[in-house]
Amino acid sequence: MEREIIKIDEEKCNGCGLCVPNCHEGALQIIDGKVLLISDLMCDGLGACIGHCPEGAITIEKREAEPYDEVKVMEIMVSKGFNTVVAHLRHLKEHNETVFLKQGMSYLMANELKLNFIVADVKNAVHQNDSSNGGAACSGGCPGSKTVIFDPAEFKMADSQHKGSLQSQLRQWPVQLHLINPSASYFIGSDLLVAADCSAFALGDFHQNWLKNKSLVIACPKLDQGKEIYLQKFISLIDSARVNTITVLIMEVPCCGGLLQLVEMAASRSGRKVPVKAITVSIKGEILSEEWV
Repeated sequence: MEREIIKIDEEKCNGCGLCVPNCHEGALQIIDGKVLLISDLMCDGLGACIGHCPEGAITIEKREAEPYDEVKVMEIMVSKGFNTVVAHLRHLKEHNETVFLKQGMSYLMANELKLNFIVADVKNAVHQNDSSNGGAACSGGCPGSKTVIFDPAEFKMADSQHKGSLQSQLRQWPVQLHLINPSASYFIGSDLLVAADCSAFALGDFHQNWLKNKSLVIACPKLDQGKEIYLQKFISLIDSARVNTITVLIMEVPCCGGLLQLVEMAASRSGRKVPVKAITVSIKGEILSEEWV
């Protein structure tokens, strides 16, 4: 599967850093006087950073993208040196990608004799206070886009403490389709709920009966821009994250059908089959139809 991702010409880059704050995921950092993409995992290919580069050093390329592989990423990162490795691993840590972080550290420990730096120094730098190394100043990104994975144990504790009240079943953040990264660990092998923006307001039992035990993305097919980006993200969720099932929750209004069409189109273009269930909700919160498509 091909996907779009930014490419930085290091010869043209003068290290001005104007692009860094405009990467919503904080995947760009200034390291050793140059801006580097420290994590393919976090780059969504939207190119919000391009227009802020005065040297024209940033472009978007379309290339074959395999499912995210932290070992392969680390093979590239170690060739760029200690600072880049630390920045990459700290980025994973800040986005709560603990599985990939452990894989990256395991790779370093297994290959320590081949490295030109000490793994213990990397570990100390990754886990030290961000402010001590100026991380907050150069990482950039929108705090609202920062990945958060909620602990399922918190749901059980909340249920036991607040019997009779409804508890949130949201498992991750962000949820807006433009902001999510399809390669995030919480999507891998999950049951995915694709919900129209209005559906949660119409359904009184949204959390307990529809969101529970699912990863979530939300979108509005009428108001959102960049439908081609949505299509590519759905394809990536099917092919790379290998989601188990997809439930599409849409409203009865005609424009909402576009969300189901995007999912069906992605399913037809992907390299694997995934069951898709379509649920239509009335503006009064009634289930009008529920069927596998």
